[in-house]
Amino acid sequence: MDKLPNYRTDFRSIRDEITPDEWRQRVELAACYRLVDLYGMTDLTYNHITLRVPGPEHHILINLYGLTYKEITASSLAKIDLDGNVIWKPDTDYYVNKAGYVIHGAIHRARPDVRAVIHTHTRAGMAVAAMQCGLLPAVNLAEQERLVRDLGTHNAMILRSHGLLTCGPSIPEAFNTMYQLELSCRTQVDAMAARTELVVPSKETLEKTAHLYQPGTRRPYGVLEWPAMLRQLDAEQKNSAFPPYWQ
Repeated sequence: MDKLPNYRTDFRSIRDEITPDEWRQRVELAACYRLVDLYGMTDLTYNHITLRVPGPEHHILINLYGLTYKEITASSLAKIDLDGNVIWKPDTDYYVNKAGYVIHGAIHRARPDVRAVIHTHTRAGMAVAAMQCGLLPAVNLAEQERLVRDLGTHNAMILRSHGLLTCGPSIPEAFNTMYQLELSCRTQVDAMAARTELVVPSKETLEKTAHLYQPGTRRPYGVLEWPAMLRQLDAEQKNSAFPPYWQ
């Protein structure tokens, strides 16, 4: 008789088996998965959020393929290298979707300044990705093979007929960028559905606004909001049947 697959999700804690730095990063990444779920940006068990592990090995943390985002915990995250080879994962038949890591691997390899990468397939994101105009009034659109070149030094991209991607030097910054990008897409879809002429800000307004969100101009984008996001998760956890993200 064939052995049944091990799809249990009661993963043991590995907190005492890794460095404190890696554990903190695992907790932060698991929290990001929960927030993406909380704000309605998931696609069943698909897509990934990745985070570079502290240290010289250039290892990456990633979710197991087959878990929903609201199931992700710090101890359930797998560790892989830049080519997608598994360095460590829990004792489970869930595996790392190497094909789905292609986009993330390209960015982590080409951008040493990037530690976190988020990719989504939301309804609004894919709708705008399918529009010839892209995100108004301007956005980078690229095919996968031109991903790194077109992303350049930017931290947000809409992939043509595919979805949304953000990255950043930390999880809080990448998440906040994704939240704003998703909100922009939802707003545009709603506004265009009204079938009325849209008001596009002037070039001067766009340039001034963009300047305010450049690195070093003000506080790091998303860092101030992050503790509030974690408090929201903690409140949600009180009524949840899923394990806490910090386990």
